[in-house]
Amino acid sequence: MATEDKPGWLTRAKARAEAITLGPALQEVGRVRSVGDGVATLSGLATARLDEMLAFDKGYFGFVHALERDHVSCILLDGLDEIEAGDSAHRTGEVLRVPVGPGLLGRVVDPLGRPLDDKGPITAERHDGIEQPAPAIIDRDLVTEPVQTGLLVIDTLFALGRGQRELIIGDRAIGKTAIAVDTIISQKASDIVCVYVAVGQKSSTVRRVIDAVQKHGAPERCIFVIAESSASAGLQWIAPFAGFTMAEHFRDRGGHALIVIDDMSKHAETHRQLALLTGQPPGREAYPGDVFHVQARMLERAAKLAPSKGGGSLTALPIAVTDAGNLSAYIPTNLISITDGQIVLNAKLFHEQEKPAVDVGLSVSRVGGKTQAPALREAAESLRIDYAQFLEIEIFTRFGGMSDARVKRQIRRGRRIGAALAQPQYSPLSLIEEVGLILALQGGLLDALELADIQIFRGKVGGWLADNAKSACEEIASAATLNAANRQAMLDALGALAKTFPATDTP
Repeated sequence: MATEDKPGWLTRAKARAEAITLGPALQEVGRVRSVGDGVATLSGLATARLDEMLAFDKGYFGFVHALERDHVSCILLDGLDEIEAGDSAHRTGEVLRVPVGPGLLGRVVDPLGRPLDDKGPITAERHDGIEQPAPAIIDRDLVTEPVQTGLLVIDTLFALGRGQRELIIGDRAIGKTAIAVDTIISQKASDIVCVYVAVGQKSSTVRRVIDAVQKHGAPERCIFVIAESSASAGLQWIAPFAGFTMAEHFRDRGGHALIVIDDMSKHAETHRQLALLTGQPPGREAYPGDVFHVQARMLERAAKLAPSKGGGSLTALPIAVTDAGNLSAYIPTNLISITDGQIVLNAKLFHEQEKPAVDVGLSVSRVGGKTQAPALREAAESLRIDYAQFLEIEIFTRFGGMSDARVKRQIRRGRRIGAALAQPQYSPLSLIEEVGLILALQGGLLDALELADIQIFRGKVGGWLADNAKSACEEIASAATLNAANRQAMLDALGALAKTFPATDTP
């Protein structure tokens, strides 16, 4: 230590010594009666509180999950194979807390905030409890600002808003996580901080998500909270709560955050496991009766705050799994009733290579088009009804030919809308590209193109408009609205681009 640092060090040391309170301290100690499956039963802690942290003498921690007349049930967070019957533990008087602050950005951590990325210790601004009250109604504001996912089918048909809770639901392995990852990647050019929470996922799945964000997105503004399938049930249970606490730190300071919970079905299964192990009575499908309250109080923390509270927002994208598309199962119906809409994925569309496989008939955003960027809303005002009519008409064409020329044109337009809504992964579109594509579709500029050329057209739209309609693009980007002048300028440029592709025989 340098000589000039010694006086400051000595002063701080004296201050710490003077702050120490000397004297007897009361400590309530309990004894482990039994332990198994990540749950320890302890006696001797008569005044322990629900969700209070317990410290074991071997250096491990757990939290109280159930209170009984003569014992408490403690969910172990670590040391599952080390804690044995007869071990002692004492109350800490604290609830479970996790680090929060900008020091978590760009890091991969476990639900306790411990680093998993070999980048050194976490620099925390402070430690907050994982259970926080949801903002009161009077402290909330209207959800009107858009969250651009970069996915044309969502941004045009089911726009998301800052502060919204939109459920992503579908069968296994049909692209639910892909939609969430593309949304995170799309925030590369925005001011939104992203938190990805993995609950019970395989290590390979988590690795792919992190690699994709690091390669295509802005990982320096993301936090990855990982509780893999190999983690203890306690860590998997607290992971979404910890992720919300980390995200709320930015919302409460006037910033904007997005949290992805992957997935809520596994979290519900973990809650059922812990509830049965701690003796709670089972209900429908063996889930305890409080599973709805547990997930509702978590998702209610997503909100758009009023200007008097800083105007920040926290948007939630929970993911849920269905079996054979059954949306009426217990957990899916719970989550649908909690959230502000759902993006439903269809296995049939996925296997037909229509990705993202969004079912436009079952998907909905209850917030409505007010959250949509004005330019996109004006360009796509009739897109949803046009596509819905095409899907209905296409069913009848399977029973025989359609001789009506108007119907043939409608089917031709609908197929090109479907081809434009299909989108490769890790390639989110900007607002200008989405507006350009929709204008080209609605203006009939793509009717003469082969379906295979639609993908190529999409890849060229951004660069072509930047070169041939620069002033119109700048005007839309700044004002976010369409007017007659910039609409016509973009249509002229897009028409010139469409003419560079060979036309089909049928116009």
